[in-house]
Amino acid sequence: MDEALTQAERDDVALLTGPGAREILQAALAAEGAALGRWEVHTVHHRPGAGVTVGYTVSARGQDDYLCATTGRVTAPAGDGLVRLESGGSVVHVWRHPADPELPALGDACSPAGLAGRLGVARPPAVELLAYRPLRRAVVRARGEALADGQVYAKVVRPRTLRDLATRHRLLTEAGVPAPEVLLAAEDGLLVIRSGRGASLASELARGMGTARARATLENVVAVLDRLPAAVLDLPRRAAWAERADHYGHAASVVLPEHRARIERLAAGVGAALGRTDPGPVVPTHGDLYEANLLMAADRVSAVLDVDSVGPGHRVDDLACLLAHVSVLPHLAPRTYPQVPAVLATWTEMCSRWVDPGALRARAAGVVLSLVAGARRREAPDWRVDAEGRLAEAERWLAGA
Repeated sequence: MDEALTQAERDDVALLTGPGAREILQAALAAEGAALGRWEVHTVHHRPGAGVTVGYTVSARGQDDYLCATTGRVTAPAGDGLVRLESGGSVVHVWRHPADPELPALGDACSPAGLAGRLGVARPPAVELLAYRPLRRAVVRARGEALADGQVYAKVVRPRTLRDLATRHRLLTEAGVPAPEVLLAAEDGLLVIRSGRGASLASELARGMGTARARATLENVVAVLDRLPAAVLDLPRRAAWAERADHYGHAASVVLPEHRARIERLAAGVGAALGRTDPGPVVPTHGDLYEANLLMAADRVSAVLDVDSVGPGHRVDDLACLLAHVSVLPHLAPRTYPQVPAVLATWTEMCSRWVDPGALRARAAGVVLSLVAGARRREAPDWRVDAEGRLAEAERWLAGA
């Protein structure tokens, strides 16, 4: 890891989450003639090498508001709600949600009237922002009688990535893979898709499943992977999570600097294990296969979600991604997932017969490492326990590689 870059990003996190953030927010609001009242850090998004973005709940002009500040790259010029500031050695851009400078469709997606206009329905739907990664993507759920099946999802991405995302959805649906159908693909980055039916695999894991059901469930997931069309191989290949272990190790060390030596050993160990194990042939892959992206109905996969990463890769990476995410559930919510270890053991044994066991464990370790930094959440005051649990989980996976 680049020490200078690591330290610079630690400094950026400290700047945007510490007392210095008040001056930044004050300066941004002053540009529009407003004064800062109460403020609080809401979310922290850190992309190693690509900057830090922080969301804030603020009070200004006697009302609550939401501002974002980033040290990441912004291509839009300052002005029209985007303020550019310099603080120390960092350039910071500040905007008011939902006027994200890299996601021009976000405003309409978050507005009942705006989304109704896009969809051509007379009655504005109820909208709910489910996920938001500033400058990158957002997911909005819309509900209303005039919508397909009463509910649709609006995905907001950077305009230049819209066509590739729509292509992935269409490739899968045309091949009979249960992916959501595209209802609208707008050039400014708005993709509206049908709502998948069924309960998430995460909720099924929370309810618990015996060995026989666990086996049948995983076999059905793999059967869906087998149906991914050969045309997927013509899409650009994205690096697997484990293949970027140094990148995610960097992010983890920013969040847990006291464990930096452990994290560096882990990242290096993942890289070494990848070099000595067999990933198998290149095949069509989902690219981000885990329990929240699989809907189930009657013990069968009814919908495959979040297909942004579909492309050529190795089956072992899809399986490792699923196992890795499942393995951190007890750290994320131990009371919710008490039966997960038994299911995980069953699935690990099954996967180890289908792909190289060493490659499976090494790549699962890399995926868990990528999840360490994400444990830092405002709504989880004990996030550090979760993060350290994930780090230890990654080490356990690697020890078996």
